[in-house]
Amino acid sequence: MSSNKVPIGLRWRASTSFILTTVAVGLFTDLFLYGLIVPVLPFMLKERVSLPDEKIQSYVSGLLAAYAGASVIFSIPIGVIADRANARQLPFLCGLAALLGATIMLALGQSILVLVMARILQGISGAIVWTVGLAMVLDTVGPENLGKVIGSIFSFISVGELAAPVLGGVLHNKTGYAGVFGLGSALLVVDFILRMLMIERKTAAKYDKSYQGAGNPREHGVREEEGENRESSEEEPLLPKNEEEHYRIPHGQNSLLRNLPILYCFSSPRLLVALLLAFVQAALLATFDATIPTEAGSLFDFDSLQAGLLFIALDIPYLLLGPLAGWAVDKYGTKPAAVIGFGYLVPALILLRLPTEHLVSSAKGNIILYSALLSLNGIGLAVIGSPSIVEASDVVQKYDKANPGLFGENGPYAQLYAFNSLVFSAGLTIGPLISGGLRDAIGYGNMNLVVAGITGITAVLSFLYIGGKPKLLQG
Repeated sequence: MSSNKVPIGLRWRASTSFILTTVAVGLFTDLFLYGLIVPVLPFMLKERVSLPDEKIQSYVSGLLAAYAGASVIFSIPIGVIADRANARQLPFLCGLAALLGATIMLALGQSILVLVMARILQGISGAIVWTVGLAMVLDTVGPENLGKVIGSIFSFISVGELAAPVLGGVLHNKTGYAGVFGLGSALLVVDFILRMLMIERKTAAKYDKSYQGAGNPREHGVREEEGENRESSEEEPLLPKNEEEHYRIPHGQNSLLRNLPILYCFSSPRLLVALLLAFVQAALLATFDATIPTEAGSLFDFDSLQAGLLFIALDIPYLLLGPLAGWAVDKYGTKPAAVIGFGYLVPALILLRLPTEHLVSSAKGNIILYSALLSLNGIGLAVIGSPSIVEASDVVQKYDKANPGLFGENGPYAQLYAFNSLVFSAGLTIGPLISGGLRDAIGYGNMNLVVAGITGITAVLSFLYIGGKPKLLQG
């Protein structure tokens, strides 16, 4: 025990459950405030900025993209700083300060410029909370439990995605903008209290040595290569040095790779495809966010409340199935979840064209059909939630173990999640821009056909690379 004065409540403040709760609430808050104004944005642009109706879709997509674009730009610097900092709590708190500023600007903004700046600040906050938060999760639970923990956290934060559009629509309908942003401010207070109380494992170890090494990914073994490759790699556990050689970074790299050795990890196709999964997942989420409210208004003449309620159908399967899907990733590997999840989404997305064909004569029946189809897509979103992060973490952990000391004292994990945040944010940026443009150009049904084709290609790449080369392709 250290001679320093032990913080009050060290045991519960540094406990696994409290740290994971704090990170989950931080991610929840980010997504909640991101989604809170999704059904309200068209009305903000019309009532505050006086935009004509024909320009609203493009500006809605642009504001969604501004958030993601800021995350793309700031993710990597944040990851580098977080890995080199003595503790992750300070940048975590800085992210909350940025989110508070963004919320105030959104609540008071009366011009396009202010709204865009608010979304940019919100994007910076998102980059911080996702990069630092996910690194803290790995620090706390280790890689072997990452799938079910990420699945459970994503399931919890999907409540934010579920509740935010619904509550945003309800509050805008009943109380105006004051109610919408009052709720957001209350959530920020709760988030602030949790982040202030939390004590990282590294900090707790200064007072109690039992916390040393707990959850550290360097203290755990790496995952076996998954899917069919697991059966075909019986020699691999007997030859750990061969695998270590495969992941060892040669000496004599240029200055950029010496300063950012994680860049060498991108020579692994497994890591590249894992990040592609994150990109496509984000593009899908952003496509739903950008097109459901406008399509609901076009098809059913829905207002903000009614459009927000449609997100329930999409998100409930995500909420219920997320932990189960994460457990399956830990047990059976990343390949089955990625291939099945993205493959399943191909027909689910194609079927979204049915309400636009008016195959059901009654308006009520068409609404029920659309809701049911959104639920089918929600199942697919639950399945694809974990594989990307678990796969990327596994690859980088192998590089870290094969190159002791190269990645610094804290390892490259915040940098990895910074790249994950970057590609995820790029998906959030590109998704609404392309989907909004396609919807206007070729219609909602054909737009979803294009998106289905992209998910099909992603499923094929997952089969070829995620979790290692499949058995039938091994020489």
